[in-house]
Amino acid sequence: MSSVLSGVLQFAALAVALGLSHRPLGDYMARVYSSDKHLRVEKWIYKAVGADPSTQMRWPAYLRGVLAFSAVSVLFLYLLQRLQGHLPGSLGFVSIPADQAFNTATSFVSNTNWQSYAGEQAMGHVVQTGGLAVQNFVSASVGIAVAVALVRGFARSRTGELGNFWSDLVRGTVRILLPISVIGALVLVACGAIQNFAGIHSVGQFMGGSQQWNGGAVASQEAIKELGTNGGGYFNANSAHPFENPNGFSNLFEIFLILVIPFALTRTFGRMVGSVKQGYAILAVMVTIWAGFTALMMWTEFAHHGPAFDISGGAMEGKETRFGIGGTSIFAVATTLTSTGAVDGFHSSLTGFGGGITMLGMQLGEIAPGGTGSGLYGMLIMAIIAVFLAGLMVGRTPEYLGKKIGTREIKFAACYILITPALVLGFTAIAMAMPSTRDAMTNSGAHGFSEVLYAYTSGANNNGSAFAGLNANTEWFNTSIGLAMLLGRFLPMVFVLALAGSLAEQQPIPETAGTLRTDKPLFTGLLVGTLLIVTGLTYFPALALGPLAEGLAS
Repeated sequence: MSSVLSGVLQFAALAVALGLSHRPLGDYMARVYSSDKHLRVEKWIYKAVGADPSTQMRWPAYLRGVLAFSAVSVLFLYLLQRLQGHLPGSLGFVSIPADQAFNTATSFVSNTNWQSYAGEQAMGHVVQTGGLAVQNFVSASVGIAVAVALVRGFARSRTGELGNFWSDLVRGTVRILLPISVIGALVLVACGAIQNFAGIHSVGQFMGGSQQWNGGAVASQEAIKELGTNGGGYFNANSAHPFENPNGFSNLFEIFLILVIPFALTRTFGRMVGSVKQGYAILAVMVTIWAGFTALMMWTEFAHHGPAFDISGGAMEGKETRFGIGGTSIFAVATTLTSTGAVDGFHSSLTGFGGGITMLGMQLGEIAPGGTGSGLYGMLIMAIIAVFLAGLMVGRTPEYLGKKIGTREIKFAACYILITPALVLGFTAIAMAMPSTRDAMTNSGAHGFSEVLYAYTSGANNNGSAFAGLNANTEWFNTSIGLAMLLGRFLPMVFVLALAGSLAEQQPIPETAGTLRTDKPLFTGLLVGTLLIVTGLTYFPALALGPLAEGLAS
């Protein structure tokens, strides 16, 4: 079987699996967030934290819950790392330096999971399982909760109430993420991923000395790492490590975990707003971009340029022979079109255009299908922009799902789409102006610039992957990328929840003959075009200096 055919068949199998899970999972999540009943274990949690799950919150109260919970999480994870050297199960590792502890705490709480450390050389069992793995669950659940709040804003009328944050947080963790992660971990263990609390042990001789590996609860963390679109690996090689990702089947299964909830949330959206067709329209946009980006990635990575490429079947540098170009290309697109950031190959070794595709996927806002929750609310924001543009073209007040898109709503949407580009381009410009940045770059020219641009694109968009040619473990990068991750995660949430509150207060507008049908292919095409044009106008100059220049020169 040719490597190209293998890649196509893997993509087809993945698409079928996602299609089969879309309806049951989407309907189940809609029932979870619409139910008035609470499980016994959930009641225990509410009692422990002193929350009343029946209290309905307006958007400022919902936002305060999000920010308060996240602030406490950052502080807890920071202190856990700073005290690691004094904790049992640390495997002899010392406490994490202050700047790196700040970077890691903000990274995992913001669902970014950017790592400026090598996991097997820095983090013991307590930090890995009691700190990082816990945040993998709750940070993903926060994202889903905010998305559900925005959906309620469309579904409700003449009220500013968006639900209860604590109830949404607990339900997302207990009823959705936890059970699927248990099943996912068992599948990964069956594939060969490790799951233990072993210490550091020697596995043989390597270049005159013993090679050492440490065990850990890898399979369980790997499952939620992918399912929650987190991405932080137990080992430095991430999903290219055989302990995390043993074979071709586990590789495809991990990609499935990355995509299954973000795609299924479109069904949840359709159910909660009372129109499954609206959910299918959003799904169609996501699938179009995902399939298009995957095809482009495979094309540029399979393209032959000389004898070495002909012999290997494509650009194999930096790729695992276990997965091949097809498996690596599908993984790279999935992880950068979502807020996952896990990698099964070396993104810095992608072709110039291939690296540009991964960057553009993040710069779109990671909305095809995006992260758990963040992908859906990002796409709905862009849908509002699209109907606004359509309204300008025909001279009508824009409407979406029976809600008028007025000046207030457009201001919230505009602020949302401007925050991340400002962070990415601003921090990149400052970093490139600093002499110390050149010392951290292992490459010069267009590729070196791409390393820095990729780092801030990944941080501000809460992705977490890296070109890996950049030494990001410096005081400047740990601090600046940490700030980019915090601001890129929580500032957009402010405008999402404010928009949700504004929509929930409105009275529904009856549909007329002049209403734009947002469940038709015409709107799907308009939304795809809006996404590409807005992103292209914003990032094209920076992309031209980096991956495009590199690709044209090769």
